[in-house]
Amino acid sequence: MNLTQELQELRDTEPEKLGPQNTELFRDAIDDLSRSGIVDRSIKVGDSAPDFELTNQAGDRVRLSERLEHGPTIVSFYRGGWCPYCNIEMQGLQSAMSQIEGLGAHILAISPQRPDKAAEMSKDHGLTFDLLSDPQNSVAQQFGIVFHLHDEIQNVYDDLGLELPVWNDDDSFDLPVPATYVIDRQSIIQMAFVDPDYTRRLDPTEIIRILRSISDTHE
Repeated sequence: MNLTQELQELRDTEPEKLGPQNTELFRDAIDDLSRSGIVDRSIKVGDSAPDFELTNQAGDRVRLSERLEHGPTIVSFYRGGWCPYCNIEMQGLQSAMSQIEGLGAHILAISPQRPDKAAEMSKDHGLTFDLLSDPQNSVAQQFGIVFHLHDEIQNVYDDLGLELPVWNDDDSFDLPVPATYVIDRQSIIQMAFVDPDYTRRLDPTEIIRILRSISDTHE
């Protein structure tokens, strides 16, 4: 089963877990975010990626420009380890690691969650790539993908026991739209996947396809 199939399987069970009223609430929130123009405001293919330095799950500082010196880099913004769709996405990236590294590329996954939460997530799911903590979504802001959770959604999360201020050490209730970028060694965005629907993520097969095209271009 590939990433897209796993996400669909989880999506099919969501109404039963959330209930019809909350399911409709989440759908409306996705529609509102889609209409907000956030995708149009985000950085795009051909743009230069902003450089950044963040702390990973081991407490080490990681800088994008230094990683790009060694090869293309996949930057994947996710909501946090509390999000089942994010966990599936990260596991999908891990499964594709050998192919990605074989093409000389690296993965940097970014969320607003605290480093200790990233460390727990890395251990629980056997993730060997960097999970970077982005306090107050400062880097996600540079990529133009930050949005504010509706009050009604905040209440649903509270009812589900998802205390985002604890996860993120931040009570803003701001999150990044799930987004994946493939950045070449010259810091140019070669692929940008930004989707207001948190249940959809970029399949690693597409990442590998772009990496191969970059490799072919530079041969």
